[in-house]
Amino acid sequence: MKKVTLITDGACSGNPGPGGWGAILRYGSHERELSGGEPETTNNRMELQAIIEGLKQLKQPCQVHIVTDSKYALDGWNQWLPRWQANHWKTADRKPVKNQDLWQALVDAAHGHQLEWEWVRGHQGHADNERADALARAAIERVEQ
Repeated sequence: MKKVTLITDGACSGNPGPGGWGAILRYGSHERELSGGEPETTNNRMELQAIIEGLKQLKQPCQVHIVTDSKYALDGWNQWLPRWQANHWKTADRKPVKNQDLWQALVDAAHGHQLEWEWVRGHQGHADNERADALARAAIERVEQ
């Protein structure tokens, strides 16, 4: 099974507001940068979208090392998701899960892959995280024009 690294970040100008996401896919010496944005969104939605879009690029099952500064994405996948699914997309206090559409899209995009998550502190000089952040911020600028 191929091993790839997916470095992601999401950003928002206002929350909600114009948002962007950036992703870097790395396999051996090959790299691919991806980005996109939406005119009205939230930071958490952009964090999830970056991961989804990166996973959607993979054409075969892979071991995917996801590097993110999003505790929301990391904890959502590793802690909350099984409970949300078992509770028919309701939180512990019986409210609808926020961003359910993207969580379901993430489950679909992850199908067949083995995900390994790494959290890095954002804006602390982690070179790959800074690159993903720059991609996300550039996407915001394109959306705002």
